[in-house]
Amino acid sequence: MSEINSSNFKKEHGDLAPDLVGVTELTSPYFFVPPSGNTAERPEDCEPGTLRFNTDIGSLEVFRGKNIGWEQIQRRDGQYLGGGTGSNTGTGTRMCIVGGYTGAVVNTIDYITISTFGNAEDFGDLASITYSGGAVGNSTRGFKLGGYSPGISNAVHVFTFASKGDAVDDVNLAAVTAYPGEFSNEVRGVLAGNSHPGATNVIQFITLSTTSDGQDFGDLSYAALAPAGCASSTRGIFCGGQPPAGGVNTIEFVTIMTTGNTIDFGDMGESKEQHMACSNSTRGIISGGLNAPSTGSNVINYITIATTGNAQDFGDMTYTNNRDGASGSSKTRGIVGAGGDPGASPYAKTGTINSVEIATTGNAEDFGDLTSTRNHMAGCSNGHGGL
Repeated sequence: MSEINSSNFKKEHGDLAPDLVGVTELTSPYFFVPPSGNTAERPEDCEPGTLRFNTDIGSLEVFRGKNIGWEQIQRRDGQYLGGGTGSNTGTGTRMCIVGGYTGAVVNTIDYITISTFGNAEDFGDLASITYSGGAVGNSTRGFKLGGYSPGISNAVHVFTFASKGDAVDDVNLAAVTAYPGEFSNEVRGVLAGNSHPGATNVIQFITLSTTSDGQDFGDLSYAALAPAGCASSTRGIFCGGQPPAGGVNTIEFVTIMTTGNTIDFGDMGESKEQHMACSNSTRGIISGGLNAPSTGSNVINYITIATTGNAQDFGDMTYTNNRDGASGSSKTRGIVGAGGDPGASPYAKTGTINSVEIATTGNAEDFGDLTSTRNHMAGCSNGHGGL
């Protein structure tokens, strides 16, 4: 094998690098600089194995093919996070809690670092006031999905987890949507359920790395308003929702990178609606909700996502009546309530955040408080089980 010593290769004409054919070994006491760019600049149609440096997340990434997309070569359980004080400094999985209702509709985005305990801080604002929307995230960006603002919306607002700031109005869902259940992997965000003009069985999805509007995915086996969703990197779970008032106990699943109708998974321990769900790569955590028109639940159930079967008891939340809060997770810890309904009134609100260790069972712990007392929010993180 011959050697060529050079610090810079260029084609004879133009600024492009030459084609290196065959087995090429690059050795240097210095460095190799790959192409770089932000997440929005990712090539959408390139060869599997293509390398680049993602300037949004500060990491090398590799294209693993059209069905998987771009993946970080070395993903930290916590990314370097910008801004923050107290428990929200350093590294960790970041969760954002978007929108909500305090007595008025708000455009608030709160954030917490899931690996710590502490109060939420202000992240920025949504592009418009919103309540009862959904939220999903991949490893770099969060996405607010639909909701009332105050009319029902199909807007998708996007923000970058690693830096605080306002969300921007980006693309549109395939249909106006509120009270959805939702989940995501690195490539897709999937949501089902609606309240316009009533409960629906429609499932839709968006591709998180593009600027394309949402598309139809398939159907639930039942019409749902206010279900919940969680996922591994391959399988997504939908559970519960109404009608009837007080919900159903149904759990169904889809394969995220396909399209098609749901398949039966099993049943929850309670019939419920307006509940919450989060997951790591193996276990889904289902918490809170309404199991009668004005009676809430503090029950936490869990499922093993890769199997099928009925949910099992995990423990209880710290307050007795929770619904319409936000849920999110890291690889080890789940946020099972952030706001909701702690009292006898079906419209009472709280700022309380609860958490559990996903691999165990037991009652939730107090995590901290939101920046304001509210309900009808949604939550997403950059380190959940779908990533």
